[in-house]
Formats: sequence, structure tokens, C-alpha cells
Amino acid sequence: MIDLRLISPLIISIFNTNLTAGGPPPIGGKKANLDPVTRDIILQFAYQEVGHLRAIKRTVKGFPRPLLDISADNFAKIINNAMKYPLYPPFDPYANGLNFLIASYIIPYVGLTGYVGANPKLQSAQAKRLVAGLLGVESAQDAVIRALLHERASLKVQPYDITVADFTNRISDLRNDIGKQGLKDEGLIVPLELGAEGKISGNVIAGDRDSVAYDRSPEEILRIVYGTGSESIPGGFLPWGGDGQIARSYTFGKY
Repeated sequence: MIDLRLISPLIISIFNTNLTAGGPPPIGGKKANLDPVTRDIILQFAYQEVGHLRAIKRTVKGFPRPLLDISADNFAKIINNAMKYPLYPPFDPYANGLNFLIASYIIPYVGLTGYVGANPKLQSAQAKRLVAGLLGVESAQDAVIRALLHERASLKVQPYDITVADFTNRISDLRNDIGKQGLKDEGLIVPLELGAEGKISGNVIAGDRDSVAYDRSPEEILRIVYGTGSESIPGGFLPWGGDGQIARSYTFGKY
């Protein structure tokens, strides 16, 4: 499971230690300075992710939680890569609610596209039902985050001279670049021809020319989550790599 909210790993460590299966605690998580509404929404999402893990473990063989890096430094590196230059001061996802929402934008959509890509390859009815259920909730979570950011699309994120929409567009461009399979990611404001029916540039929900969700393969997901552009080189959110069978097939004997 790679599309956890920033605080889900901490909640799992505290309240559901059986779900970690002895895996290491995450790196760098800390209490964020959130307004009450954002805090309530993010906590709902985090607890939902705990349920997702429980449902997955009931359906497929589990494995220990991999080492997760959710530190401010890691998010700052990702944002710098998206911007193609270092921000000063470094971006801190835990500084305030808006930063936290921007950081949350980095994570869930990747998992959503992974579920879409996996669905046609599933064999059992039970697995298909699980992924359909997970996809429904993940899509809703992504839509909420995008809607909250869309409200502030033209707002400049302090202390940077960069709008919220620019942050999302740059992050989406980065994911397209390191995913290496073309356009599968879109920010909040897009060229008119990429908007719904080519008639609008607002893009609160991303989709292809038919407004259908994009799909990604496991290899694409690993390239993005590792932040390296290679499914064989761990880094980013998973500095030791993923622990699933597919992830390990690319790093076996290397790490």
C-alpha cells in the first residue's frame, strides 16, 4: 500500500501495530499545524487507510511495512525536483494546513491510477471487488484534496511567489516525467485542450480526453514513489524499496 496519508503510518503504529507486521517505524513524521477543518478531514482519511490495509490483508498475503520516509526533508526534495530549483526556505508540509494539503496532493492520486491499472489484471472476483471498493474511496479522497486546493488555486503560497495551481501543475509534471509513460497526471489548471471536452481549463478532477481516470502499471508507480524514475532504484518515500513481490523482483540482491 503506497498511497497512505502522511499521518496514516503513525496512526497504524499507535493503534494497529498488527498491521505493520514488524516493519520499521516511519522516518520524520510529526504533528502538523493544521486548522480544525483540515485536521478533521485528514484524520478521517488516515483512519480510512487503516481500514484499507486491514481489508487488503484479509484478501491477499501481507508483508511487513516497508520503511517510509515522510520527513519534511523528503517532501522538500520532491518539491524542489518539481520546481526544478530549490525553494528557500525549504518547503515544510507540516508548517500549516495549506502546505499539508499540497503535500497530500503528492501521494493519493498515484495510488488511484495504480488501482485503475491493476483492475484488468485481477483474476478473482474477491480481488476485483476489493480494488473496486478501494478505488471508490481513494478517488473520493483525491477529489476532496483537489477541491480544497482548487478553492485556493490562485493564492500564492507563502513565502514563495508560487500559486497553489502552479504547485499542483509542477508536481503533476514531475510525476509524468519520472513515470515515463506520457501524460497521466494533470494539475488544477490545464490548457483548454486538456480540460473536459476541450472547453474549460479548470481541472478539479483529472481525467483523459473522455474524462476517464488514467491508469499506471506497477513499474510506473515504483518510479514515481521512489522519485528516481527507475523501478530498480529505491528512494523517495520508500528509501529501502517496496516489500511486495513486484517491487522486490526489481531490487532483489541489490538492497
